[in-house]
Amino acid sequence: MKAVILINPYLKTQSEFYQPKRIKEELGRLGVPCDILPNVRQAEISEGEIAESLTKTYDFCVYLDKDRYTPRMLEKRGMRLFNRAEAVELCDDKMLTHIALAGDIPMPRTLPAPLCYKGETEVGTLGAELGFPVVVKECYGSFGQQVYLANDEGELAALCERLKLRPHLFQEFIEESAGRDVRVICIGGNPVAAMKRVSESDFRSNIGLGGKGEPFALDAEGSALCEKVAKKLQLDYCGIDLLFGKHGFLVCEVNSNAFFGGMESVTGINVARLYAEYMVKECQK
Repeated sequence: MKAVILINPYLKTQSEFYQPKRIKEELGRLGVPCDILPNVRQAEISEGEIAESLTKTYDFCVYLDKDRYTPRMLEKRGMRLFNRAEAVELCDDKMLTHIALAGDIPMPRTLPAPLCYKGETEVGTLGAELGFPVVVKECYGSFGQQVYLANDEGELAALCERLKLRPHLFQEFIEESAGRDVRVICIGGNPVAAMKRVSESDFRSNIGLGGKGEPFALDAEGSALCEKVAKKLQLDYCGIDLLFGKHGFLVCEVNSNAFFGGMESVTGINVARLYAEYMVKECQK
């Protein structure tokens, strides 16, 4: 058995390379050699057919990019991906994530934003319906860097103008969870590690933005919720962000390739090993 890890070709920092290196390391310890390759021209359409060489060399792919085309082509050629293409697509677009989970998953009230508009009418409606502050999120983004807080109509109007050409959404601000949330790592639909993230200077608790992590004992309610989310999105691996609501946890976001360096450091749990074991077991079925 041999594996390939596909990563975004624009990765630069050591923290970004930590995940693929750790997964490769743990797969190697299980006797599965693994190569890390940039996701550049790994598949294409040639003479009306999908052309690629990965399926001739590798038994499965650990897909750590967000590009939606390569995984679709590899799956059509019969390769097993962790995560699958559709799961990556649903998690990459935050609005699609909420739509997919709607029905029996508690979430903050969320409204899709219309594209390319001036915003005057919509701002007034949002202020009345959601109140202030209002969370504004770009549908595509990572590390909390595309998440904003509008404290009044002026700030909201400015954000609407700034983002009118980009897919984005408006979301109810959960005051009880300001500056704190819980990140849960799930593998095979089961929670395996959790940490509470806290920021004293920002409404966002991301560690990359200055938040601090601490081990968190997830209760039965939180575990059941995360299991339901992971299975509903058909994710082999994910990071689920939970907010503290008035009546229990609310699902904020789901990341299909959540970084686990901070989780391993804070909890001492070998996430890479658990993920490697899961993938090998799945491929042996």
